[in-house]
Amino acid sequence: MKFQNTSRTLEITIFSCEDLRNDRKSVKKNSYVVVRTDHLNSRATKIDTEGGSYPSWNEKLMIDMPLHERFIILEAHCKTSSCDRIIAAARMPVTDFTGGYLPDNYLNILSYRLTDARGERNGIINLSVKVTAPEYLSKGNEKQRFPENNGCSSKAYASLINGGGGDGGEKNSGVVTGIPVWSASLM
Repeated sequence: MKFQNTSRTLEITIFSCEDLRNDRKSVKKNSYVVVRTDHLNSRATKIDTEGGSYPSWNEKLMIDMPLHERFIILEAHCKTSSCDRIIAAARMPVTDFTGGYLPDNYLNILSYRLTDARGERNGIINLSVKVTAPEYLSKGNEKQRFPENNGCSSKAYASLINGGGGDGGEKNSGVVTGIPVWSASLM
């Protein structure tokens, strides 16, 4: 059994941008978005040739994100005959779509203010983000998902993975609940 402990897979759909500008002038055409989760991992949309300052893509990008990353970088690019440049960018906090309360496969619809290289406002980007749930184990024809071991006891985690139950032999519901216990001797 192989556990994926170093990254998560994100499904990011880039819908559109609003009021994009290139050197304070409206973008005429050829814009696209690059999503970066770290310096080695990036994906780009196709070029919108007709949307001008209000381009749309509605394009789904699958990208791996290391667990230690705190931000995802969103860059709006404009391609001209002479160059390809970043015209606006935003940092999307990972906590906006993860963090204990949101389950895997929860679809988050988000919008972020973009800024140019001078730090001035330069449009808005609209997107959705979903953390796809890993499938660790398959039983027969049915695949089951299991959360990563988030500090629960190894006995409880083994019970969860093996589908074991409590003392009566009943099936586990897939949820392990624990209460942190602080001891004066540990501090």
